[in-house]
Amino acid sequence: MAQATLLHPGALQNLELLARQVVEGFIIGLHRSPFHGFSAEFAEHRLYNAGEPLRHVDWKVYGRTDKLFSKRFEEETNLRCSIAIDESASMHFPETTGQITKYQFSLVAAAALLQLLRRQLDAASLGFFADGLHDLTDSRSALRHYRQLTTILETRLHQPPSAKSTSIAAVLHELADRLPRRSLVVVFTDTLEADNNLAGVRDALQHLRFNKHEVILFQVLDRQREREFIFENRPYEFEDPETGERVRVQAGQAREAYLKALNAHLTQLRNYALQNRIDLTEVDIAEPVEEVLRRFLARRSVLM
Repeated sequence: MAQATLLHPGALQNLELLARQVVEGFIIGLHRSPFHGFSAEFAEHRLYNAGEPLRHVDWKVYGRTDKLFSKRFEEETNLRCSIAIDESASMHFPETTGQITKYQFSLVAAAALLQLLRRQLDAASLGFFADGLHDLTDSRSALRHYRQLTTILETRLHQPPSAKSTSIAAVLHELADRLPRRSLVVVFTDTLEADNNLAGVRDALQHLRFNKHEVILFQVLDRQREREFIFENRPYEFEDPETGERVRVQAGQAREAYLKALNAHLTQLRNYALQNRIDLTEVDIAEPVEEVLRRFLARRSVLM
């Protein structure tokens, strides 16, 4: 097994080479595409035969008739994948020398997914969002197009961050309206925004599902600081990167309230994703990107 690539700023000089290193050795070793089959169009029911996979059983029909029927599908020939990356201010955390940010991690992971999609000859598009959806490209499968997408990602790796707020719900609604029907939508975001509009995000995700898109949500966080709130027990001044609001608190005193609010938010989102067949993958930027993608792809292989 290839050695895992721990990301740091010095490793980001050649994104295409880095993405190939991430992909080779485990993704191309998969015997089938982890994305194959989602875009199949339902055709008809047929009686279930013992020994067949249970994933195509129509359990609603079973509940009404007490008989097992399998769904038959007509496969579409080309998969269309759209990758959307949150570039709001909160994604540029942590601003610490020698560490990559959530945004940089997302760019590398997106480049690796593009490598996988290119090998499968699937069509892909790329967009970025903060207060709105920006620079959404066409969806194509040509090698030249994939190289252009990788170049876009690499250019953004080295651009200085700009302070922007996030409107995740509005962006997802716009994606639902602009994308062709039956696309695979991959979103990299920390799901953190100033107004904590979780109800709006749920509505927008439902809009994507209603338009028959499959949604994969990579929730990118710094586990040590954001997920577990591990700081020395001393006074800190914390700043909201999207609003500029500052608060000075004793870290130990603030930890309980912070974790309670964050866990409530994450639990609601996780439960909603589970109930609505949205693939939610929680990401810690301290992990090697291979491990994140390996875990994600292994889970999809089991579910398919």
